[in-house]
Amino acid sequence: MTAVEPDTAWQLHPQVSVRPEPFGALLYHFGTRKLSFLKDRTLLTVVQGLADAATARDACEAAGVADEHLPIYLRALGTLADSKMLVERAA
Repeated sequence: MTAVEPDTAWQLHPQVSVRPEPFGALLYHFGTRKLSFLKDRTLLTVVQGLADAATARDACEAAGVADEHLPIYLRALGTLADSKMLVERAA
């Protein structure tokens, strides 16, 4: 699994569309035709904030993720990176 380091910068892949839903969101990658489900509204907020945040940690903090829950969200981001929904970017 891709390790998302807290002090690296990430963003949604340019070919990914996000559709918010009551349960979280649907992410669709038009290049790979993969569909991912986000079952957590906080994770949706993190993902949507990645492009504007300097680091993954900053996106998590802005979404209200507590320090003790940071590893859980970084693992979730790693899963999204593995499915090509997220890409690393220059900080």
